[in-house]
Amino acid sequence: MLEIWARIFENLADRVSGPMHFRILLQPVMALVFATIAGLRDAREGKPPYFWSLFTDPAHRRDMLRDGWKSVGNVFLLAMLLDVIYQAIVQRFVYPGEVVLVAILLAIIPYLIARGVVTRVATLLR
Repeated sequence: MLEIWARIFENLADRVSGPMHFRILLQPVMALVFATIAGLRDAREGKPPYFWSLFTDPAHRRDMLRDGWKSVGNVFLLAMLLDVIYQAIVQRFVYPGEVVLVAILLAIIPYLIARGVVTRVATLLR
């Protein structure tokens, strides 16, 4: 099991400087754009910050997850596709767990953080 984690961390570090490294910046930027649009819409509609509400508002959680997926789903799928291409070129093998992990790191996490921050800042400025 330790070898698997060592391989995962080594492969993740290789992505930063290897071929197609531009996606390490491009995909979070795309997620931030979609999060900004959604966060401004949330502030305009008087909704609470997104990530916090996922945990504190179980009545609306399903609708919020659906709305969030509509916003960031394409970026997530693109992150997965680009990582599959990267692994096929560089490693000559595709590790599905790494594909999902990289897509979460590059698309979902920046989106979750930014949408709530944008909502809070936009609400304060109103």
